[in-house]
Amino acid sequence: MDDKGRIKVPASLAKQMEDFGGRGFCGLKRSVFQKCLEVYPIKHWDRLMEKINGLNRFPKEKCRFYTGLYRWVKTIELDNAGRIQISKDLIQYALLEKEIVITSAGELFEVWDKDSYETVITDSEDSFAQLAEEVMKENEG
Repeated sequence: MDDKGRIKVPASLAKQMEDFGGRGFCGLKRSVFQKCLEVYPIKHWDRLMEKINGLNRFPKEKCRFYTGLYRWVKTIELDNAGRIQISKDLIQYALLEKEIVITSAGELFEVWDKDSYETVITDSEDSFAQLAEEVMKENEG
């Protein structure tokens, strides 16, 4: 990440964004469960926003959910150098420093501070096999 908060998106991920109808546009939000950022190709982003916007807004707790979610949501564009601009509030949330890690996560990719990512990966190695078994068991016929 440079001093202006721009991150160079690896060419393979930039291509993936274009393949999903991105035309260089994408959605950016903080992860709900981890100290990282999630970047979606615009096609997936639009589908996610459509689903969220279709929820009933009237119960008070759902209204708080919308307020909290949209506080961290941005639509961004790849610049001509293949970079995305990360806002200061999201940089602070994800604890991003100079060294970052970009990981593919299916239809999106995640942006992590390198130290935070290594801590999460190290902490989860022991329990990953058990977690995988539980998740895969839930998906059985």
